[in-house]
Parts: sequence; C-alpha cells; structure tokens
Amino acid sequence: MIHAEISVYPIGTDTTSMSIYVARAIEAISGFEGIKYQLTPMGTVLESDKIEKIFEAAKIITETVHRMGVKRVEVILKIDSRSDKAQTIQSKVESVTKHLSKCS
Repeated sequence: MIHAEISVYPIGTDTTSMSIYVARAIEAISGFEGIKYQLTPMGTVLESDKIEKIFEAAKIITETVHRMGVKRVEVILKIDSRSDKAQTIQSKVESVTKHLSKCS
C-alpha cells in the first residue's frame, strides 16, 4: 500500500487563506477511483495500491489550483511505499495510538 501526504501552496493570491483552493483540490479527486484521502490541518493524506494513482492525483490537484487562476503553485509530496505489509491510513494511526494508551 502506498501512502502520501500532499500539501499545495498557491503563490501570488490576494489572500493568505488557502481553504478555498484546498477544498476545490479535494473535490477534484473525491471521485477518483483507486484513491482514498484524509484531510488534515497541514496537508492531505492519500492512499492507493498504485503509485501512479498518487502521481495522477497530485497532477489533478495542481491543475485544479492553476485553473482557479493561480499562476504559481508549490506542491510538496511525501510518499511512503511499503511492500512487506498491507496497511491503511487508519491502521497506521491505530498502531501509534495503541502505544500512546500504554503511556497514560
């Protein structure tokens, strides 16, 4: 399973807010087959069994922001590709959470 975190930064807009750009980017991939996503405060986590789907989603996200009139878009894409074990976004979070509960 492949996980990626993508963050998109529109440059040169009239506002410091990015929420409308993020919302439109998420809408653009929301029906994209083969991709699951989870919005977080600092980026969006993508999940797929094919790295090509991750790259295609990143392309769609970037193009969506450009179509909104943004002439320059910075994209940060961090990929975690694991072949020894099938994990979901949720199972990765649960793996950390079980260790946190031992500390309390």
